[in-house]
Amino acid sequence: MWDVIDLRSDTVTRPTAAMLAAMSTAETGDDVYGEDPTVHALEGRVAELLGHEAGLFTVSGSLANVLGVRSLVAPGQELLCEERAHVVRAELGAHAAWQGVTTRTWSDPRGHVDLDAVRRLMTPDAGPYMVSTAAVAVENTHNFAGGTVQPLAALRELRALVDPVGVRLHLDGARLWNAHVATGVALADYGRLFDTVAVCLSKGLGAPVGSVLVGSAAAMAEARVWRKRLGAGWRQAGVLAAAGLYALDHHVDRLADDHAHARLIAETVAAADPAVVDLAAVETNVVLLDVGDRAAGLVERAAAEGVLTGTVGPGLVRLITHLDVTAEDAKRAAGVLAALVRP
Repeated sequence: MWDVIDLRSDTVTRPTAAMLAAMSTAETGDDVYGEDPTVHALEGRVAELLGHEAGLFTVSGSLANVLGVRSLVAPGQELLCEERAHVVRAELGAHAAWQGVTTRTWSDPRGHVDLDAVRRLMTPDAGPYMVSTAAVAVENTHNFAGGTVQPLAALRELRALVDPVGVRLHLDGARLWNAHVATGVALADYGRLFDTVAVCLSKGLGAPVGSVLVGSAAAMAEARVWRKRLGAGWRQAGVLAAAGLYALDHHVDRLADDHAHARLIAETVAAADPAVVDLAAVETNVVLLDVGDRAAGLVERAAAEGVLTGTVGPGLVRLITHLDVTAEDAKRAAGVLAALVRP
C-alpha cells in the first residue's frame, strides 16, 4: 500500500526532526511583556530581510493581513485588490467584520496588478458622499491564480502611481519566498515597495505555525496593541519562533525543488490533456487543473489512489507541492492525475 501524497496545500507539512530540536532548545520569555528573545530575533531578521524597520510575529497569515491592512485603512475607507485575493476571498470577511473596511476589485487572469484598473478605481479623496481609497493590496505569489509571480516592474509602477496621491500599499506575501526563489529578486526589493508586508512561515517554509508582519516601528507598535486587543497575544512564543528561524536558515533555497515538482506534475498532466493546465502559469509550487464539471469526481478518484487534492473554484482543482513531497511522490501523483484527466 502506498503512502498518501497530500497536495491540498503547503500548510500540511510536519516539522522536521531538526526543526523540532531547534524548538525544544529555544530560549523563551513572555512575549506579551516583550521578553521573548527568540521572538525578537525572528521579528528583527524578517524585517531586515524585507527592508523594513520592525516586525510582529502572529499566529496566522490572516491575522498578519488584518493587522497590516488595519494600519493603512481606517473604518469606512476602501482597499483595492484583485478579485481572487486572499484578503477578500479567504479571510472570512475579517477586514469588513472587524475593521469596517470596504473593498473594490479588479480582475486579471494571472492575478497580476492591473495598473489601468487601479488608476480607474482609485479615489483617494472622495469627499463627504463617496468612499475614499486608502490602500491597495497585492498578493505575491497569487494563490488562487495558480502561484503566479507579480512582475517587479509593475510593482514599481504601482508605487509610483499611488505615492503622489497618498494611497498606501500592503503586500500579502504569504508565499513571497517562492517569488524570490523563482525570480532571484531580493526579498528587500519586493518588501521596500510596500508600507506593510505579511509573510508566512507555515506554508512553503514548513514551520508548524506563524507569520510575520513588517513595517515601520510605529506601525508595528500599534499592530502589537491590536494583536492583543483581538485576543492574539501569546506568551512563550519563542518555541514557535525558533521553528521560523530554522526555516529561514534551511528551507528557503529548497523551494526550488517544490517548483520543479510542480512543473513535473503540470507537464505530465498537460501531456495527457493540454486543455486542463496552462503551463505558462505554473511559475512556482501551485498547479491549477481546469477540469470543469469533473472537478469533484477527480478529487474523489485521486484520493482513492492516495493523492489528496482540493477544489478552489468552479471546475478548478488545485495542487500544491511542498517539502513533504519528494520527487518520487511527484512522479506518482503526476501519473495518477494524468490518467484521470486523459480524454
